Amino acid sequence: MVDVLTPEQRKLNMSRIKGKNTKPEMLIRRGLHALGLRYHLHDHLLPGRPDLVFRKYRTVVFIHGCFWHAHGCLLSKLPATRQDFWKAKLSANAARDRKAVEALQSNGWRVLIIWECSLRGPLRWTEAALLDRVANFIQCSGLPLLDIAAQQASTVMLSKISDGGSRT
Repeated sequence: MVDVLTPEQRKLNMSRIKGKNTKPEMLIRRGLHALGLRYHLHDHLLPGRPDLVFRKYRTVVFIHGCFWHAHGCLLSKLPATRQDFWKAKLSANAARDRKAVEALQSNGWRVLIIWECSLRGPLRWTEAALLDRVANFIQCSGLPLLDIAAQQASTVMLSKISDGGSRT
């Protein structure tokens, strides 16, 4: 399929994609701040420049876009044009992410990765449930790594049945 935008239009669109202060990041930041958790932003001294750093708990949080970090879920569909370029770019991003996580863990940091699909789409978590899980990991969990993605379809169906069909 041919790109419907001119190269100049595509370049303008791509230049407007943010790496910091994205909507998913702001949602998590506001929710954790409301829960009383204080953090530092984008510490450039740590590998991978985590989105949130909780020094008190020696925990870092990455909020990853599913497409840009090659998650493999429904939100990370590969473009139809220039597939070789995108495969190489996205796999390099994923490799860089793995390297950053390994470096952080080897330095004694606990790592939490929140995927965009946990906040968007039909299998997303409710905001309260997601923030509760994140806060629990930060404050209480002894786990070295937690990866939060979209819920499993069976979990969502059980939730709909127990909530009487309402899903927020």
